Amino acid sequence: MDEDTRYEAVRSRDARFDGEFFFAVETTGIYCRPSCPAVTPMRRNVRFFATAAAAQGSGFRACRRCRPDAVPGSAEWNVRADAVGRAMRLIGDGIVDREGVAGLATRLGYSARQVQRQLTAELGAGPVALARAQRAHTARVLLQTTELPITEIAFAAGFASVRQFNDTIRAVYASTPSELRAAAPTGGRPARRTATPSAGIPLRLAHRGSYQAGAVFDLLAHEAVPGIEDVTGPAGRRTYRRTLRLPHGTAIVAVREQPGGVGRQARAAHPGGWLDARLHLTDPRDLTTSVHRLRRLFDLDADPYAVDERLGADPRLAPLVAARPGLRSPGTADAEELAVRTLVGPERAEVLVRRYGKALDAPCGSLTHLFPEAAVLAEAEPRGPLGALTAALADGAVRLDPGADRDEAEEALLGLPGLDARTVAAIRTRALGDPDVGPPGVDAPDSWRPWRSYASQHLRAAGELE
Repeated sequence: MDEDTRYEAVRSRDARFDGEFFFAVETTGIYCRPSCPAVTPMRRNVRFFATAAAAQGSGFRACRRCRPDAVPGSAEWNVRADAVGRAMRLIGDGIVDREGVAGLATRLGYSARQVQRQLTAELGAGPVALARAQRAHTARVLLQTTELPITEIAFAAGFASVRQFNDTIRAVYASTPSELRAAAPTGGRPARRTATPSAGIPLRLAHRGSYQAGAVFDLLAHEAVPGIEDVTGPAGRRTYRRTLRLPHGTAIVAVREQPGGVGRQARAAHPGGWLDARLHLTDPRDLTTSVHRLRRLFDLDADPYAVDERLGADPRLAPLVAARPGLRSPGTADAEELAVRTLVGPERAEVLVRRYGKALDAPCGSLTHLFPEAAVLAEAEPRGPLGALTAALADGAVRLDPGADRDEAEEALLGLPGLDARTVAAIRTRALGDPDVGPPGVDAPDSWRPWRSYASQHLRAAGELE
């Protein structure tokens, strides 16, 4: 999009572009999402940015009305397989906070200077600035949803010092942390915040456009492995829960199904809608990573407008798209777990959880275990395809992290015994989040690209594909 087209999107408050770009107003010093309901500024006062970090780096603060830091992520980073796309997925997973820029560069196979140059040239912000913007958003969530002491929030969000935390919050939100906490939206009711993250952090996981929640929850219910997952409640009001192994601890997460999105009035205020979630973390430093992995699982950063427009133009898919607008291509919250489960199937996966899964210190109902780590499985069952896969995952011969090169991962998987093309395609689609994997055994025309994974979901939903 050129800048004139972007300005037209801002003038029409087009929510389709929320998260795809940001605009800032030089006369106010504020940056917003395209759908911000405020009075449209004059064109000569508007600047455009690819990321919130770039706007912050230019001295603009986040709009308190439209909360641009809460928008869905750009679908571009799921589509792109180049270094910038891979870097953005890794930064979203919290790699810079855990391993620094050097760790990010190592995972990408570039020098730190090359990564800095590529990100800055294309996005207007380097990896440190992008991670800083993400930390500020995490801090705002913790300030406004928990009663954690502000000092603890500073380190939980990934800041190196309280001073750095205070300076960043002032720069991004034009408020002190205490003022930001006091300004938490309550919908006219007295503020009610949880005592600690372990008691549950409530979140709204935003998405753009239509969202076929029923199809996603049907799939999760069908695949659920006892001990690590469950789906409860009647259709249309179900809750999906699962355990997660995270960099600093563990979590139990719960996401509620919302059929048809949210109400009309709420949609007007928050175009696109959201899924309600609650996170029970043993360590609040894992908030950013757990949110990112839930977004991947539920495919919340997708661009349904682009997907439906492309696939809806195909005569075969047009009626399927019309019947299920906004159908998603679910990913996974744990890529290595997904690969093992795809290979062995749900019944064997349940056996593996019972035999080798680590028991939770504090079970929650039917959720009692974490899925066993690849290294544990490789040692316990070293023979056959399962042993080959888990050994490759454990020693790094196969990488399935958010920054993995998809082609290299597919080639490595196909080189393992017992993994056929159908299994590898499923792993590439869901573990690696590739939106353009052709349906197995189907002649997929190039006109379906780059959304062939979504075409597979439509064919599967219509009963035309297993």
